[in-house]
Amino acid sequence: MNIKENIQEFQQKLAGTLCKLVAVSKTQPVIALQQAYDAGQRIFGENKAQEMAQKFSELPSDIEWHMLGHLQTNKVKYIAPFVHTIQSVDSLRLLEEIDKQAAKNNRIIKCLLQIYIAEEETKFGLSSSEINELLQSQTYRNLKSCVITGVMGIATNTNSESQIRQEFRTLKQVFEDLKNTFFSQDIRFKEISMGMSADFKLALEEGSTMIRVGSSIFGARNDAK
Repeated sequence: MNIKENIQEFQQKLAGTLCKLVAVSKTQPVIALQQAYDAGQRIFGENKAQEMAQKFSELPSDIEWHMLGHLQTNKVKYIAPFVHTIQSVDSLRLLEEIDKQAAKNNRIIKCLLQIYIAEEETKFGLSSSEINELLQSQTYRNLKSCVITGVMGIATNTNSESQIRQEFRTLKQVFEDLKNTFFSQDIRFKEISMGMSADFKLALEEGSTMIRVGSSIFGARNDAK
């Protein structure tokens, strides 16, 4: 199938659910994103700040851009003027910089806390103790130009469905614990971003509100870029 048909298939799969599709467009050419846009897709996810900024300048202004990859603090400035959500917040230092750059641009930037749920050392993410320390800090309480709207996690790259399901359940439990402890009065805290091309069906069953799909929409990506 082509990009348009792939988008339409996911639209059908998500019809009647509260889950949103984030089209992971990293390394894909602008023409491919335009094809997805023409098929009705409006949320795109990128892994590199400067690549996202370049694509933002070439594509329609109503696209909702999500940063998915590990974000260095010195790269926040490139996307702060337009990024909708930064899903990969894994430190208070990064959150501080997002707040600083958002304020410079007179914006509020939505953020997801990236939670470490996989059995892989190469994955980024916060531990439970780090999350609590961050949210209890005076530094966090002083932030005005960013808002935490949920959590994100990446499951282990494995063929074990039971392991992936358990990791997704762990993320869902972290979300619920944070909701009850820190965000019980905040209706904006509602997102659980989990599930990609290989495991989105399990993620949907376990309560995902955002699935991040790349290869099942665009085909294999060009990692050499």
